[in-house]
Amino acid sequence: MKLKQLTIAAAVALATLGAGIAQAQDIKPRLIRFGYGLNEVSNQGRATKVFSDEVEKASGGKMKIRAIGAAALGSDVQMQQALIGGAQEMMVGSTATLVGITKEMAIWDTPFLFDNAKEADVVLDGPVGQKVMDKLQEKGLVGLVYWENGFRNLTNNKRAVTKLEDMDGIKLRVMQNNV
Repeated sequence: MKLKQLTIAAAVALATLGAGIAQAQDIKPRLIRFGYGLNEVSNQGRATKVFSDEVEKASGGKMKIRAIGAAALGSDVQMQQALIGGAQEMMVGSTATLVGITKEMAIWDTPFLFDNAKEADVVLDGPVGQKVMDKLQEKGLVGLVYWENGFRNLTNNKRAVTKLEDMDGIKLRVMQNNV
């Protein structure tokens, strides 16, 4: 999802939240720790700020989000464990590291699975994406939305890679799962 789409999705979720809050004026104040890996001026940081402001406004100031960026709460794996353990409430992270918690997340790391971002959005935001996301609940996590971070690319400092043989002798850093 792009930043605009995420903001719209957050606004819809918050409108629903706001309706519930209006019916439950006795909601207790709550501080939500929201970790993310990039800095404040990144898409993650800017979207988290918009989300934080909307949550506070919709809750009449009773719910506040403490956005903590630059991986200050740890790596994605550490933040995921903190979510499960209750030491943290929210995060933006990679599906690649969620594979260790929910094996079905590995499908999103399949090379060349989608031809373009529009196709990926249709699948991720549709029933298949929801079915995979729902698997997180079995592990004590609740997925809210897929956050698009673009397609993976192969880069190196030796030569262009246009066919398998071009990779001979090139070392790669790869994501944290078996795919």
